[in-house]
Amino acid sequence: MENTNEPEQQEEGENTPLVRVSHLHIDFSRQRVLSDINLSVARGETVAVIGESGCGKTVLLKSMIGLLPPTSGSVEFDGQDLRQLKEREMANQRTRIGFVFQQAALFDSMTVGQNVAFPLRQHRSLSPHEMKQLVLARLAEVGLPDSIIFKKPAELSGGMRKRVGLARALILSPELMLYDEPTTGLDPIMSDVINQLIMRTRQRDHVTSVVVTHDMRTARTVADRVVMLYPYSRLRPGESQILFDGPPDAIDQCDDRRVRQFVDGQAGDRLMEMRELSET
Repeated sequence: MENTNEPEQQEEGENTPLVRVSHLHIDFSRQRVLSDINLSVARGETVAVIGESGCGKTVLLKSMIGLLPPTSGSVEFDGQDLRQLKEREMANQRTRIGFVFQQAALFDSMTVGQNVAFPLRQHRSLSPHEMKQLVLARLAEVGLPDSIIFKKPAELSGGMRKRVGLARALILSPELMLYDEPTTGLDPIMSDVINQLIMRTRQRDHVTSVVVTHDMRTARTVADRVVMLYPYSRLRPGESQILFDGPPDAIDQCDDRRVRQFVDGQAGDRLMEMRELSET
């Protein structure tokens, strides 16, 4: 009987979302940023979270790693409610998650090699040789030469810093990758390089990914699914903060004017709203 049931249990685990956000509310002081967000991310899926500045995209991303606790609701990673974890358990869970920050967030006083190796020093017991080989392998995967390990972040271009940040996020072979505006500030060619690296990482390492972005080209290129958030302060009464949730090719057929304006990069009603606010 045990052998008969085991495959069914394994299949059930595989079908469980790696990330589940349930009725999530996050307030800063008296300001609500996220309201009743419900979102699941399947294992192996890449979800792009889009929306204008101030709609809570990065707040949602940070809640997925436990950096911002919910005001109410829950965030589960691999079936575990992050609020219920003790500090040590939370630290262990975070080794399974890679986070690529918007501005790479490299340590200026460290070399590239030291930056990429930082998670290894914190969470693995490796010899200096083993550590160096892993660092060089990850740098090679993001298209950077061995010689870069001796450089400081200030000596690198924006695109190179982004790739170093990606290498650092990948160093512990995470199951979940979180990207916060990975192409912001980059030229179109380097943006496409980053997009291709995101896709290659998913295919090679079979990781689940959540990508916060303003860039519709990034969303269309890397995502299986696109979720659009809208600022809570501008919602109609009783309206969901998620205006769209579906495949990238379906967003062009969305009949919500706010979605269309964002996708097409049109000011639309926003300019009038800004004028009204400035007059109050």
